[in-house]
Amino acid sequence: MGRFAQLCLVVLGVYSGFAVAQAVPPGPLPNAPLFSGLDQVLSGNGAPEYSNATPQVKQSIEDQSDDQENPAFFMNHLIDDRFWVSGQSNFILQAHTPFHSPYSGPNSFRAYGQAVVSRTVTLYTGVRPWRFTELIANFDEAGGRGLSDTFGVASYVNADATDPTVGRSVYLSRSFIHHTISLTPDRIEEDPDPFYLQPSIPRRRLELTFGKMSLLDFFDVNEVASDTHLQFTNLAIGNNGIYEVPGDTHGFTVAAMANYQGPRVGFRFAEALLPKFTAAGGLDYNIRHVHSDNFEFDYSTYTIQSYATRLRLLAFVNHADLGNYHEANQAYLNGQDPTPDITAHRHPDTTKPGFGVNFEQELPANFRVYFRAGWNDGNYESFVFSEMNNTVSFGADLSGDAWHRKTDRIGSAFVSSGLSQDHREYLRLGGIGFMLGDGGLSYGRESASETYYTAHVFGGLYLAALLSFVNNPGFNRDRGPVVVPGFRTHLDF
Repeated sequence: MGRFAQLCLVVLGVYSGFAVAQAVPPGPLPNAPLFSGLDQVLSGNGAPEYSNATPQVKQSIEDQSDDQENPAFFMNHLIDDRFWVSGQSNFILQAHTPFHSPYSGPNSFRAYGQAVVSRTVTLYTGVRPWRFTELIANFDEAGGRGLSDTFGVASYVNADATDPTVGRSVYLSRSFIHHTISLTPDRIEEDPDPFYLQPSIPRRRLELTFGKMSLLDFFDVNEVASDTHLQFTNLAIGNNGIYEVPGDTHGFTVAAMANYQGPRVGFRFAEALLPKFTAAGGLDYNIRHVHSDNFEFDYSTYTIQSYATRLRLLAFVNHADLGNYHEANQAYLNGQDPTPDITAHRHPDTTKPGFGVNFEQELPANFRVYFRAGWNDGNYESFVFSEMNNTVSFGADLSGDAWHRKTDRIGSAFVSSGLSQDHREYLRLGGIGFMLGDGGLSYGRESASETYYTAHVFGGLYLAALLSFVNNPGFNRDRGPVVVPGFRTHLDF
């Protein structure tokens, strides 16, 4: 706690220096000068060619932009060029009928029929006290339920759903300071969003962010598959399922992040807190022994007939007191433990690395494709986000221009995930993970597919029909398959 507090004081001191240097008089802030003739060719997502100007945040954040073709109910989110207020709500109904299941365990996907609704509500607020600095505060409320209370499927079908033991009161989800350092004088016009309240972005820049945030807003972002609000709801399709991203019970952490962004190349690094293992939850501030290192390299080009290509390479290393699956298995087989128990074989200062690749490609006729793959070290305990050790996913989406509904979108994707040898043996022997545990296991790769159609109704209102299919839920060939239809209502305001 002491070291982390010192880090906080150092960062706040640095930002205080920025404040003194960049204080501006009251009133609207002037736009930075724009250089004529820059970047006239536009990519399919509206960013100038070679600019890499689109903010590095997930699509659900960009949906709040003041430049939506179909703006939300409140037309102007940015007030007096300084203050931002907007919001969203997302309701997802999902159900399934009974499926084949000769046995089940405490963390199984339940075989009897279910129908549940999850909800999320977010209020985005921000203020720009200085020319290149934003202070962001978001408030969230999450409720309802997920199928089987979010257990039993590693590629879980609703990334919005939360464990029913998590509190339902309104909470402060994000509270961070964001500062941009311009590395070149030329700037590119860009529409403000809830995290970036400026009307133009330096073509080359260094961004510093510190506070409470979700790393999934900045890492592993994909324009085709990163948004449960308007795109896929599956946790391992909308994200790289092996990314054991640091976060509390709601998925938020305290982190310090630096991001360099140039015309084609970007690189970001974040040092973040991991959650505690205790039932009380929360974040572990023992940063010397428990923390998460996160790296991402970002490359963009428009060489294919001016259609955007983007490649992101992700790496992370979690440092924590993690259990060893092989030791847990051997202790049970030797009669030392009555049941396999990964929590009884944790070791201090254990490191667990992981890697991921993230690719997206724009194509003619507003058609886009994506691909993700990843691996993490399956020798050690999975304890956050999802319980898998390797994954491959791919899919595509298409806007509704062809049928004269240009703000509608249809998408379909597939994901196949697996476990390490020791991890699958642990579950076969009856071990219980933080997400999986049927009491036994006939191992097979877990696969899931999802198809959606999102229709824009008016203003910020969108309705979507959803259909998911899960084979070998929980990596168990003895159970399933499961068909999960659904319906989503999303509102920007």
